[in-house]
Amino acid sequence: MRLANLTLALALSFGTLPAATWADSGSYLAARSAIAASDYDAAAEYFSRALIRDPGNLTLLESAATAYVGLGDLDRATEIARRMVSAGSSGQLGGLILVGANAKAGAWEDLRGGYERGLTVGPLFDGLTEAWSLVGSGNMSAAIAKFDEVSSGAGVAAFGLYHKALALASVGDFESAAQIMSGEDGTELRLSRRGVVAYAEVLSQLERNADAVELITASFGLSLDPYLEDLKTRLEAGETLGFQTVTQPSDGVAEVYFSIANALRNEAQPAYTVLYTRLAASIRPDHIDALLLSAELLEALGQFELATDVYDRVPREDPSFHAAEIGRAEALRRAGRDEAAIEVLNQLAESHGHLPLVHVTLGDTLRGLERFEEALVPYNTAISQIETLEEQHWIVFFARAIAYERTQQWDEAEADFRKALELRPDQPQVLNYLGYSYLEMKINYDEALSMIERAVELRPDSGYIIDSLGWGLYRLGRYEEAVGHMEKAVEKMPIDPIVNDHLGDVYWAVGRYREAEFQWHRALSFITEDTDLNDIDPDRIRRKLEVGLYQVLEEEGAEPLRVVNDDG
Repeated sequence: MRLANLTLALALSFGTLPAATWADSGSYLAARSAIAASDYDAAAEYFSRALIRDPGNLTLLESAATAYVGLGDLDRATEIARRMVSAGSSGQLGGLILVGANAKAGAWEDLRGGYERGLTVGPLFDGLTEAWSLVGSGNMSAAIAKFDEVSSGAGVAAFGLYHKALALASVGDFESAAQIMSGEDGTELRLSRRGVVAYAEVLSQLERNADAVELITASFGLSLDPYLEDLKTRLEAGETLGFQTVTQPSDGVAEVYFSIANALRNEAQPAYTVLYTRLAASIRPDHIDALLLSAELLEALGQFELATDVYDRVPREDPSFHAAEIGRAEALRRAGRDEAAIEVLNQLAESHGHLPLVHVTLGDTLRGLERFEEALVPYNTAISQIETLEEQHWIVFFARAIAYERTQQWDEAEADFRKALELRPDQPQVLNYLGYSYLEMKINYDEALSMIERAVELRPDSGYIIDSLGWGLYRLGRYEEAVGHMEKAVEKMPIDPIVNDHLGDVYWAVGRYREAEFQWHRALSFITEDTDLNDIDPDRIRRKLEVGLYQVLEEEGAEPLRVVNDDG
């Protein structure tokens, strides 16, 4: 759903005044650079410095407020937002912050008063938060009328109905809430994960635990994460779940921020969406989903330290703790702190060692660092813990197969590749990897080519897989056929050194020597410190440029290039 009516015009007009007119242009320019990089910590510091010299400047105030929201500091953001309003701003950012601050304080009349004075974020946000403020003021009938008004808006009925159901459940009217969530009133809600949990809690309150279990299974399948597994176990044991999704009106407002953020996560830039998640978590600090999404967005913005700090806020006893720790490890790894990331996962393997996902993640991290021998240990542990193999487990066997292949344990690798294909037939990544491995080992040419051709059918836009097909044809001596595929692969991945090197070899095989040399030069230029030299040898490319491919193959004792006959 395109949520055009939610757009916050937060693009900062840094170019509206010449830099020379600013009282502290150095702080301003540093702040501008920081905010462009989503470096909220530095931006907050520099904008605050600039505000000392020019305290009434609305552009500075808005920028500083954005930075403090990015840091999750609602108190400082609120202070600046009030200065913005005093300076004459009626912008959406001020409303977004002040509504959150008033909701957190339970200042419901002040929240509605802001709207009366002209503050606004957007029709959906304004309507939902005003409705929750009426719940907070004890005027439930007016709140329901407001939720209904929101639900009548084009394209946003689901939001209004969902929050109406939450409000009804929060005051104990579980029958009405269940009717809305079930779609019995004529509007089917596509519930998010959090919505399914809320519905399950409502059903449990109505002594319908069996229906709640069925809902969870239908929504998420049989393989559940620890949180959902715990929920299901408690339901099956006959426990009546408390309604925890919204325990007070301020939680409802936090849910508005989170609902919009969740809808926008694939529709808007992370720097925009994170404002909603940060404010949701500020209003309700135990909103674990808001914390996890905030951290995910901060990672996307390259703010790994901030992301790590957010992950740290998830309590150890929370069922989502393992997810937070996995996220923290990834943030540490992306920040270049590889050993710290591995330590986090090793500790998690000790505290949550019963979860195969933890061991798989440790294996994936070690494999990503090319520590393939070490990766085999957690992969083996994870696979040993899987009682019943399902289709989804293909990825674990595929990952372990790569680790085996990279440690020259081919028999074990091949068995795992085959097992992955048994669980997920026609999985293109597996078909491509196994087929390409056969080609490199110069065995099973026909099967390898068949696998790769099938992979190309399934992933016709994948440059890597197209490269494998072209290379397979080259290996089989079908050079003219290989040319078109290799050229297409280079179009898809123009700066990949391996693909360019392959195209050079194919050109040489068909007598296009100058073009071959051009591609080899390109391949060399694209090799960086991050290039895996197990996959490409720059010295071999240089030697090809010196003496040509024919001579290199002879020096290596390899078979000379041979064009396949018409009969194959």
